[in-house]
Amino acid sequence: MSTTRYLTGITTTGTPHLGNFVGSIRPSVAASLRPGVQSFYFLADYHALVKCEDPARIQRSTLEISASWLAAGLDPDKVVFYRQSDIPEIPELTWLLTCVTGKGLLNRAHAYKASVDKNQETGRESDDGVTAGLFMYPVLMAADILAFKAHKVPVGRDQVQHIEMARDMGASFNHLYGEHFVLPEAAVDEHVATLPGLDGRKMSKSYDNTIPLFSSRAQLQKLIGGIVTDSRAPGEPKDVEGSALFQIYQAFATPEETAALRQQYADGIAWGAAKELLLEHVDAVIAPMRAQYEALMADPERIEATLLAGAERARALATPFLRELRNAVGLRSLAQGPAKQTAKAAKLALPSFKQYREQDGKFYFKLLDADGRLLLQSTGFDAPKEAGQAIAALKRDGLAALAGQHLPVEGVAESEVGAALTALAEAAA
Repeated sequence: MSTTRYLTGITTTGTPHLGNFVGSIRPSVAASLRPGVQSFYFLADYHALVKCEDPARIQRSTLEISASWLAAGLDPDKVVFYRQSDIPEIPELTWLLTCVTGKGLLNRAHAYKASVDKNQETGRESDDGVTAGLFMYPVLMAADILAFKAHKVPVGRDQVQHIEMARDMGASFNHLYGEHFVLPEAAVDEHVATLPGLDGRKMSKSYDNTIPLFSSRAQLQKLIGGIVTDSRAPGEPKDVEGSALFQIYQAFATPEETAALRQQYADGIAWGAAKELLLEHVDAVIAPMRAQYEALMADPERIEATLLAGAERARALATPFLRELRNAVGLRSLAQGPAKQTAKAAKLALPSFKQYREQDGKFYFKLLDADGRLLLQSTGFDAPKEAGQAIAALKRDGLAALAGQHLPVEGVAESEVGAALTALAEAAA
């Protein structure tokens, strides 16, 4: 069975809350137990520096998030669990990627554009308050992913752009220096819940409306009691649509229990009774983990040892890979002597496939000859994996894989396409 690598990071700027548990921690722990999966989980403390200038908060958050993952069942013996700043290969790779990444690509990053738009709306200079760290954030994220040849990166829809940018950066490097990087895919799970907070908006530390994951039962009761509800009295039917209380309950209850509460809403359950039900269900899930969390928080040396052991496993992969990349770009020992032919020259001496995404949202590829002339243009694919499979079929089966789906461009004979495919096959043999 082939192994698929999944990679997940969480920024160390806050205390984990119920939304983090439901949206990231719980599904990730479950995914790490699936056969055929190799999971990488890291604490993105370099990323934290982009948005947080409080050293104590970053250190505290690193401890709290580590303890939360471990208490929730993440097994450091079965996954690679590490702290980003313990892997020096990541900032080195960030620089290598910086040198093949166009500024125009980074100009389109959502976070940077949002900062520019906000400045322009308020009449300030476009880049006012924008650090190089914020601008370069996507390159660091790409290094996180590409350093470990991750196949899948679980993200929300708002993060898909970063995965696409990582693909672009990896493809640019591969084009210049040979095939080194695996091009990752975003794994968006539409079924993962996004919890509302105390005020009905998305639960987020930015809104200060969170329920900390390992609150005591008394704290839970107080916070749940503060969830905003409407003014309908006991006995009046209530709507589950838009009810933050109901949505949080649903994330911690079985389908049967959720259906029962839905009926109780229709029957006019009192808000106090509904909040008591929510307290019992949340605490039933959290209480068994709370003792383990508190024990871990009281023993930071144990967490530190776990993270350093994870970093050692991570570096066993990253160190030789960076050595390979340094050699590819020419950062070599002088005693090694000059290569007879650079990787770039070798690549340009052969036909090549180029994958890309168009504005219609579909994925395409084209075949170029050794001089960069366009030979073949594909039709659109719904997923990058499908385009990759079509390329693999052309490399393997030659003209027989065309099947009328990918046609030579005007003025190019099929025999020219066939010759290019044969050249690629011979080079790979």
